[in-house]
Amino acid sequence: MRRILVTAFGSLMCLAATAGTARASDVIEVKVPFPFMVRGQSFPAGQYIIEREGMGLSVLLIRGDKGNKEAAFVSTQPADGRDPAGDRPALTFTRHENQYRLSAIWESATDGRMLMR
Repeated sequence: MRRILVTAFGSLMCLAATAGTARASDVIEVKVPFPFMVRGQSFPAGQYIIEREGMGLSVLLIRGDKGNKEAAFVSTQPADGRDPAGDRPALTFTRHENQYRLSAIWESATDGRMLMR
């Protein structure tokens, strides 16, 4: 429960996510208005597409869109709790010193994935 409180209250949430053209659980399009880190890799502010890789639920591909060429595969695990944005797709970030780190990806009110470290 402590992790949920830290994520819900200690994180900056980007609520600009909208479902893509495929099934909502397959693709999320999002505009992140600030630079952030994913597993030690720096991502600039911009448009991103997040999608499941293959048939597995645990690996997601985060890739830049509209001229942004950054990309990374991330391993995830099911998140506990509920989407901090209600029933809308959302990303949660944790602040570490002067950087924001992507910590979770929420597709719906109860379907969230935490990034593994």
